Amino acid sequence: MSSSSSHSGNSQAARRPSGAGRRCSKSGCRESAAKTLIYIYSDSTAVLGPLSTYSEPHSFDFCNSHSERLTVPRGWTVIRHEDGALREEPKPEDLMAIADAVREVATQELTPRKEQPEVGRRGHLRVLPTQE
Repeated sequence: MSSSSSHSGNSQAARRPSGAGRRCSKSGCRESAAKTLIYIYSDSTAVLGPLSTYSEPHSFDFCNSHSERLTVPRGWTVIRHEDGALREEPKPEDLMAIADAVREVATQELTPRKEQPEVGRRGHLRVLPTQE
């Protein structure tokens, strides 16, 4: 095996998805990462959300313990995206409403409509329909 092929294997390992054993970014912490923190400096905002798919250079991965105790500079805002809100099951009434809407569309008679050519304007130029 040549050294160039082992080098390319290492670059693939660096781009593995989140389940690949990323650790908490906090110094000395050996826990697995659970959340990702991103700073938006222009808005003085820190966004803490679910663990990102890939490790990015300007983001920080924290374990559950350190993500709960997160502090930011005075005057900054923290936006926390919780996992639970994203995984709410749909209600049976909502599923039935969707199914009814699909059935209604499926039973409608489809007749092709004669489409009018569009006339558009962009700046000083105009698009004219072709005369048939």
